[in-house]
Amino acid sequence: RRSQSGCIFQSCKFCCGKFQGPISSYLGKSARMCPTHNHQQDVKANRGEAKTSAKTKKQNMTIDRLFSVNAFTSSAKVLLSGVGADEQLAGYGRHRPTFQRGGYDALQRELKMEVGRLWTRNLGRDDRCLSDHGKEARFPFLDEDVVAYLERLPVDRKCDMTEAPGVGDKQLLREVARMIGVHSCSTLVKRAIQ
Repeated sequence: RRSQSGCIFQSCKFCCGKFQGPISSYLGKSARMCPTHNHQQDVKANRGEAKTSAKTKKQNMTIDRLFSVNAFTSSAKVLLSGVGADEQLAGYGRHRPTFQRGGYDALQRELKMEVGRLWTRNLGRDDRCLSDHGKEARFPFLDEDVVAYLERLPVDRKCDMTEAPGVGDKQLLREVARMIGVHSCSTLVKRAIQ
């Protein structure tokens, strides 16, 4: 099978449909993302030629079970966001090489720079995303008192970059999580969700 020019997945019609299936299942409606292959499907549907086969239904059910996709809608209007924790407590993977190159002094400079640009880099994007879903955000790690407290702490009290990922990064936050009994997440390694 050959990829078709213009396909957003750079694949043939069959594979394009395979990529879009899980996305459609997650959304609960047709994703219709690929202009090349979905245009052809729209033309067939308009002519009454499109039919869903039993095989396709079975594949979608298998994919649903595989990913255990359960849509959940919250009636909450306000969400707590963890933005600021990684920037202040050395939680990103890029902080480790910074430490290895220049020690805690270099890491402190990096953290200060990241906190300084946080307002323009992350908050606008997050606010637009949440607002689009009718939600408001609260940022406990960006509370003035929290930021001031963390700025006063020596960087080696916030993190221990000689420890493994999931242990030394955001060490202070991990200690607090264990103190309040949230052990299951106190050793998780940072994963990007973008």
